Amino acid sequence: QVPLVESGGGLVQPGGSLRLSCAASDRIFRYAYVAWYRQTPENQREMVARVSIGGGSTNYTDSVKGRFTISRNDARNTVYLQMNSLKPEDTATYYCNLYPPRLTYWGKGTLVTVSS
Repeated sequence: QVPLVESGGGLVQPGGSLRLSCAASDRIFRYAYVAWYRQTPENQREMVARVSIGGGSTNYTDSVKGRFTISRNDARNTVYLQMNSLKPEDTATYYCNLYPPRLTYWGKGTLVTVSS
């Protein structure tokens, strides 16, 4: 069983919004920091946002600050990434994982394409 399943990606125009979801198969989020990462074919995987245990603290990479919001719902074993004011440079495959990430938890990701 895949531990983490990402969804919600798609094609959106610049300036648009998407909400990504990451569902865990078990309570693996419950006592861990969780993060969203993204990767393009040209670049290494980078952390985009992370949320602390309980959701009280969040951190973002500079390029998405003020546009993206990470949140978690531990009762539903789900983490979200609300992405607003999307830019073409946000185009990537987005993954969720713990922070620091666990190798065996990488899923297939969800592709976000920002293009007019």
